[in-house]
Formats: sequence, structure tokens, C-alpha cells
Amino acid sequence: MERLKTEILVIGSGIAGCSAAITLADAGREVTLLSSGPDLNTGNTALAQGGIVYTAPEDSRDLLIHDITVAGAYMVYDRAVQFLADHGPRAVEEFLLGRVQVPFDRCPDGALYRTKEGGHSISRILARADATGRAIQDALTAAVYAHPNIRVLTNCTAIDLLTTRHHATLLDFRYQLTNQCVGAYVFDASSGEPFTLLADFTILCTGGVGQIFLHTTNCPSAIGSGLAMASRAGVRLMNLEYIQFHPTALFTRSERKFLITEALRGEGARLFNAKGERFMERYDERLELAPRDIVARAIADELLHTGEDCVFLDAANFVDANLKKRFPTIYARCQEIGIDITRDRIPVVPAAHYSCGGILVNEHGQTTLDRLYAAGECACTGVHGANRLASTSLLEALLWGLSAAQHIIHREDGCFTPLPQRLQDAIPDWVTSGKIENEDPALIQQDWFTIRSTMWNYMGIVRTTSRLERAFEDLRNLNKRLHTFYKSIRVSKASIDLFHGCKTAYIITTAALRNKESCGCHYRPR
Repeated sequence: MERLKTEILVIGSGIAGCSAAITLADAGREVTLLSSGPDLNTGNTALAQGGIVYTAPEDSRDLLIHDITVAGAYMVYDRAVQFLADHGPRAVEEFLLGRVQVPFDRCPDGALYRTKEGGHSISRILARADATGRAIQDALTAAVYAHPNIRVLTNCTAIDLLTTRHHATLLDFRYQLTNQCVGAYVFDASSGEPFTLLADFTILCTGGVGQIFLHTTNCPSAIGSGLAMASRAGVRLMNLEYIQFHPTALFTRSERKFLITEALRGEGARLFNAKGERFMERYDERLELAPRDIVARAIADELLHTGEDCVFLDAANFVDANLKKRFPTIYARCQEIGIDITRDRIPVVPAAHYSCGGILVNEHGQTTLDRLYAAGECACTGVHGANRLASTSLLEALLWGLSAAQHIIHREDGCFTPLPQRLQDAIPDWVTSGKIENEDPALIQQDWFTIRSTMWNYMGIVRTTSRLERAFEDLRNLNKRLHTFYKSIRVSKASIDLFHGCKTAYIITTAALRNKESCGCHYRPR
């Protein structure tokens, strides 16, 4: 593939990307869906355990708004939260339950089963055992592959966004005040070559940033590629410093920490330190159901003072539900390392989990770059503020994916405006400047270790000025070095990921250093 053209390019195949692609395709639009992995299941959506916010008979719009606002440390964007509260439940009902038919858990009488998690006033969360994300992703994947208007490109990684200001060879387009996104340069791992993919509209759904930290619950592709590309294109970013650390990841030596869903605590599980003390009562009156940033800092504080490697989550003695049936994925994973959650306490530690900030978008998913939209974890809608409320991420990704699609279908000018042929012709194909055929894997591995260790030790749960300054200096130097390195080699999947990961770590650290006030999951003790 040297050069392709599509009406809509969707970069990312999780709940945001798939919901947008299906909606656009249903409206008759030609969609190209990009996945950097071998299939559509390699993102964070499939890893989500707990559930998705819906509603309940005793629920109300104002109550949901209250819970999101409190959890977000009052840093939320009211308009975005109101939009989610007004339209979120209907999106779940019409799209997930209706269009793709996700088999959420139901009660014996056939009613939808609803559970409760930390920060929620009532039980309003839909789940599919402890593999909700997997059930949603499977339903979306089936719908995508069945659709004749969606072209799926797997093992394809976006390198850079194409813009009129940065790439157009005709001065007419470069002199225009409005910068436009016209697609992306893409690396095809199957052929080992980049190609040009032009698009009338582009939607970034590239997911999170967890893999730039040493310990994370995120999938391998969660390196912030969307943030890196958007930053290079001059798109406005916001709230990057608000990185949520999940309080309870299974304590193992594996590279990706296995998530122990908050739904366990919602069902009654309690936290204990190595001495057998229920320590959350010393930190917050909401105990184990306090917002995630509070629970994560409490665990970190306990580990600091006790010198232990982990704390323990006791579900066996405090959850009435059948643990093996209600949480089969967790039960099976713990069994693999010799832990029976029906009898034993689960060793847990915090891990980088969710990016509350990202590419600034409005309620339609529009960014500050014309023809570019963003949805899902790479976007900053303002819903999460400084700390995400449990199980709102899947709902936000779904709603903004649908909203972006609808906005493209019904543009303000009343028509779908394709790229002029003259503009398409003015975008050059990728030119390989590097001469070295293969990068040194030892160098890449060491650079990744530097990034992840720096982010974990200096940009972790607790941040101080001296730590942030050290991180800023180290990442700035590494960023400069990688720019030179990037130009000296032939582009590859490994080099693209490293470049994106380092850029993302640097811009997040810069945002954290700039914000001197503790708020939510950005904690800077004086």
C-alpha cells in the first residue's frame, strides 16, 4: 500500500473507535478502521472488568452529575457531565443493548442486574460478570466485521497526522488560517513500509498512556500515541497531569498488572495491611468505596510506613455473592498463582490505570484541528476532571464515539465536505530519510526502561517539585536524543512506539510540573 483514500479514518479499535465506525457505516459512509495489533481486541476495552454506568429506577440525572462531580474533585466541565447524564443511558440502551446486543448480566426475573462501585450513590452499573469489556468488545468486533462499509486494517500503526499546515506542498493551503487534518502516515507491519492514508475526516481513538509507567493495568499499545501525534500537530491538550492509579492490581512480577475490579469492593470486599488492620478507616469515612485517588494514596502510604510489598483485599469473608460465578476471570487468574479468592486474601498494589486528560474536545468530539475528532481515553471531554468516577470511562468512550460520528454525518454546513482533489494531490507520500536498516533492540529496551522508571518514581502517585524537575530534565534530554535517533533509522513499529511513548511522557510531565496545586489524582504535597 502506497497511498489510500477514505471518507473517514478511525485510528483505534476499542469501544470509541468501533462505535464511531459502526454508526458512520450505518449512515452509508466509507470507513477505514486502523488497529495496531493483529485484530481488534488488543486495546484496553477488552480488559475492562467492572462495568459501564447506566441508570436505575431510583437514579436521577442530578444524582449522577453529583457523583461524577465529587469524584472529579470539582474539576469537571459541567456542560460535558450534563451531556453524559442526559444522553449516556440512552446510548447504552439503543446502541449496546439494541444495535450490537451486548449480553449484560440479568436477574432471575430478566431485569438488568446492576452493581455499585466506589464513588457511586446507588447501584447503576451494568456488567457481564467480571469481563464486561470483553463482552462489549466481542459484540462490537462482530458488528464491525459484518459491515460492508468498514475496511479493517490490522497491524497498522499511525505515525503522524497529516495537516495542511505541516505537509501541504501548495502555499495556498499553508497560508490558510485554519489548519486541517487530512489523514495520517501509517506504518504497515506486514510489509515493513509506511504509506499515506488520506481521509476527509479523522477520529483518534488511540486509548490510554499506562505503558509509559513501570506498573500498569493497561494493554501493550497504551503508550499515548494519539497524544503524541496531536501534540506534534499543534492540537490543544488538557489535564494531562491527572493520571489515575487503580488501587487494586494483583501483586505479581508480570509486566502488565492484572486488574482486580473495584466491583469487588462494591460488593463488600475490604482492604487490610500486612498486620491484619483495616486501614481505610484512617483515611476516609467512605472506607474502601472512597474515590480511587484516595484509596490509591492510602495504600501507597501504608506500604511506605510498613515496608511491605502489598496490601490485601479480603472478598472471601465479606462478599455474599458466589465469588467464582460473579468474578470468574479474577477467580481463574488468582488460581493460576495459587490464590483461592473464596478462602484467601488477594495481594494488591496500585498501578497506572487511566488518563483523565488528553486531547481537548467538545461534546461532538471536535478538536482544535479542523477535520480531526477524538474520543475515548485519548480525549479530554471534561467529564472526569481530576479523577475519574468508576465505570464512567466506557460510557464516555461510547457516547463520544457516537457523538463524533453523528456530527460528521450532519456537519453544521449541512453537508459532508470531502477533501478537494487539489489538496489531496498536495500531500506528499512518506519519504524515508534514515539509512540504518535495523535499530538496536538493546537501545530501545533501555530507553523504555528509562521512560517507565522515571514516570513511576517521579511522576507516580505522590509527586514533589524535586521529583518532577528531575523527570522533566531526564525526559527532555531523552526526547532530544530520540529525535536524532528517529531520523537515522528506517522507520519501524518499535521506533514509532518508542518515539510516541517518550513524547507522551515528556508532555505529561511538563503539565504536572506546571500545575503546582494538588487536586484529585495529581498530588503534590507541600
